[in-house]
Amino acid sequence: MISSKIIAFLQNKLANRFVRNIGWLGLSEVIIRFSRLATTVVLARWLSDYDYGLVALVMTTNEFVNVFTRNGIFDKLIQAKEEDVEELSQTAYYINWFVCGGLFLIQSLVAFPMAWIYKDSQVILPICVMGLVYLMLPMGLIQAARLQRENRLHVSAFAKAVQISTDNILTMILAWQGFGMWAIILPKVIVAPIWVIVHRSNHPWRSTKSFTLHRWQEIIHFGRSILGVQMLATLRNNLDYLIAGHFLGIKALGLYYFAFNAGLGISLSFIIAVDAALYPHLCDARDSPDQFRDRYLHSFTTITKVIVPIVLAQALLAPIYVPLVFGQKWIPAIPLLILICLSAIPRPYANAASKALWAMDKPSWDLLWNVLFTIIFAIAICVGTIWKITGVAAAVMIIHLVAIPIFVIWVKQHIIQTKILE
Repeated sequence: MISSKIIAFLQNKLANRFVRNIGWLGLSEVIIRFSRLATTVVLARWLSDYDYGLVALVMTTNEFVNVFTRNGIFDKLIQAKEEDVEELSQTAYYINWFVCGGLFLIQSLVAFPMAWIYKDSQVILPICVMGLVYLMLPMGLIQAARLQRENRLHVSAFAKAVQISTDNILTMILAWQGFGMWAIILPKVIVAPIWVIVHRSNHPWRSTKSFTLHRWQEIIHFGRSILGVQMLATLRNNLDYLIAGHFLGIKALGLYYFAFNAGLGISLSFIIAVDAALYPHLCDARDSPDQFRDRYLHSFTTITKVIVPIVLAQALLAPIYVPLVFGQKWIPAIPLLILICLSAIPRPYANAASKALWAMDKPSWDLLWNVLFTIIFAIAICVGTIWKITGVAAAVMIIHLVAIPIFVIWVKQHIIQTKILE
C-alpha cells in the first residue's frame, strides 16, 4: 500500500514537471510571438515581396546546412545512462567543434551555386554572414543538452525568449531604417551569443580533459538515424519554398513565405514547446513500459487541448486579422495562410510518435517513415504547382492530413502492444 502511494506520488510529480516544462516553454513562445507579431507587421509594411523572396532563399539555404547541427549528439546526451553522461559529454564537445567549423565553410561555399541557380547574386553575402553563427554554437551545446536532460527547461525557455525577442526588436529597428533583407539577417548573428551565455551561466559543465573522441562510434550510431530524420524534415520544411521559387518565381515565393510565417509560424511555436518537453519526459520512463505508454498517450490529450484550438482559430480569423494587422496588400495571401494553418493539425502528433521511437532507441524506424513521407510530399508539391502557389499550399495541407495519421496510428499500436522496451 505504502509503496503504491509512493509510486503514484512520484508519477504525479513527473507529470506535473512535464506540465511545468510545457508551461515555461509555452510562456517563452508567447513572449516570442508577441515580439514576432510586431516584427511581422513592421516587415509587411517596409519590405516588398521581392525582399521576402530573397530572405526565403537565404534562410532556406541556412536551414539546409543548419540541419547538420541537429545530428543526434544533443539527443544522445539526453537519452544516455547516467553513468555514461560525463564521458559522452567530453567526446561530444569536440565532435561539435568539428561539425560546426565544417558547416561554416560549407555554407560559405554553397552561397555561390545558390546565386547561380536563382540568378541573383544578392544572396551570396547574407548566406555567408549567417554562417558565422555556427562558430558560436559549440560553446553552449553540451550545457544545453544537459539542462534538458535534467528537465530544467525553464533555462532553455528563458534563453530562447531573450534571444529571439532581441532578434525581433533589432529587426524592426533595422527595417524601419531601410536595411531591406539585412534587417532580418544581421540580428540573427548579433544575438547568437545570448543563447550561449545563458546556457553556460546556468550549468557548471566545462571540458576538463584534453582532446578525446572516446566512444564516438556510440554517439554516431545513435545520431545517424536522427540526423537522417532531421535532414528529411528540413527538406520537407523547405521543399515547397525551393519548388515554388524555381517554378513560380521569387514574387510568388515571397507571398507564400509571408503566409507561412504569418500563419503556421505561430502554431509551430506551440508545437515546438510540447515537442521539447515531451522527449526528456519520455526518456525518464523508457525502462517502465506501462509508465511510458501512459505518458505517450497522455501527450495526445495535451496536444488536442492546446494546439488544435490555436490552429483552428488562426485559420478561421485569417480574413479578419490579415488585412487589419498586416495591410491590404497581403489579402491575396489569406487562402494560402488558411491552407498552411490547417496542415499544422496533425504535425504535433507525428512529432510525438517520432520522439517515442527515439526514446525507445528505435530512431531507424522513424527514418524509414520519413524517407517514405518525403517522397510522397515532394511528388504532391510538384503536382500542386500546376495550380500555381495556391496548389502548392493545398498540396501541403492534403498530404499532412492524409499521410501523418497512418504513421501515428502505427506507432501508437506498437507502443500499446509492447511489453518490454528494448
